[in-house]
Amino acid sequence: MDVNRERLESDLRATAEFGAVPAAEGLGRTVLTGTTADRRAREFLCERLRDAGLDVRVDEVGNVVGRWCPGSADPDAGAVATGSHLDSVPEGGIFDGPLGVYAGLEAVRALQEAGVEPSRPVEVVSFTEEEGQRFGGGLIGSGVAVGDLSLDDALSIEDDGGIPLGDALADIGYRGEGRLDASEWDAWLEVHVEQSGRLVDAGVPAGVVTSIVGLTRCHVEIVGEADHAGTTSMAERADALAAAGEFVVDVEAATDGRPEVLDTAVATVGRLTVSPNAPNVIPGSVELTVDVRDVDYGSIEAITDAARESLSRLERERPVETTFDHAWDRRPVEMSPRLRGALRDAGEAEGVGTLDLHSGAGHDTMHVARVTDTALLFAPSVDGVSHNPREWTEWEDCAAVTRVLARAIADVATE
Repeated sequence: MDVNRERLESDLRATAEFGAVPAAEGLGRTVLTGTTADRRAREFLCERLRDAGLDVRVDEVGNVVGRWCPGSADPDAGAVATGSHLDSVPEGGIFDGPLGVYAGLEAVRALQEAGVEPSRPVEVVSFTEEEGQRFGGGLIGSGVAVGDLSLDDALSIEDDGGIPLGDALADIGYRGEGRLDASEWDAWLEVHVEQSGRLVDAGVPAGVVTSIVGLTRCHVEIVGEADHAGTTSMAERADALAAAGEFVVDVEAATDGRPEVLDTAVATVGRLTVSPNAPNVIPGSVELTVDVRDVDYGSIEAITDAARESLSRLERERPVETTFDHAWDRRPVEMSPRLRGALRDAGEAEGVGTLDLHSGAGHDTMHVARVTDTALLFAPSVDGVSHNPREWTEWEDCAAVTRVLARAIADVATE
């Protein structure tokens, strides 16, 4: 496949300008859903899709779809879809999301220029609010597309200022019509940066994902009693933060040395809210989150059980009360053997080495896998850095994974 590396780079560099933020090193961007930066990124994508001859539509939750249906394709056949997202985390990098969208577009342009005549339509998709930085917990557009989340529920999600997602999309002109239905696709293939260093360490330019880890998110509250830091003896204290410190260490320890927990498991206490959070007051309560991930759901359950056991022990040994809320739970997702094989075969045909590996991060693909065959293709991340202006994927690697994607789409769309 004759992928135009310069054209792909130009698209990504142009997208990097929308929401660009100063960075001491690298290129940073902040693109939150429903903002001016989001509107500009969407407008540029729609323009580029139309330039390539694709028909563009926007659904009611803001998902953007460019459809290529040449004369060779049966318009009623399930499409082969590809893409990712355009939104970012605050001060994120320029590849996370946009690489998948523009690799998909460049793959279609490569197929057109090579004279490929697919028997199925090909669609390039940008899902709304993958990152969940302004509205909800993320994966909103793909959640609606697979029926996990209703349109009404999605559009009513509010940001911290009380603005509903539907209003924010309408404000930027991207609250469209209807609902994208991912179950109608024959296949979905997403390109994404690895966000880890395994491909770089192995010297391999493309990663074929075998599975996406399951993810459990728990909310914990530990309640003691706020009191004076100077007049309350150590023996009389009900220090919620001291108890929380033990809990954090227990969660970390639960990932190591337990036979039921795989070495791929990870657990993180990533957010703590301490009250009253004053320098001369013993902390009276702590709210925190626990994030547990693995390719094996048994590992996730074992670590979650260990977290509960830790809270029970703290209640026995300290004058605190605890609550544990299993907020949400996503099981590990296996990628389609058919599409994994197509990516490996495409890599071999294009002379691009591939490596099988799992994904430790969630992506829109984990939702889409509920309703159709899916595959996820990773590009190397220099130093494993992501969600940071220093996030970087070499342009040659961007082109290499796009060649693999284009070949795989050609093969799957002409089966």
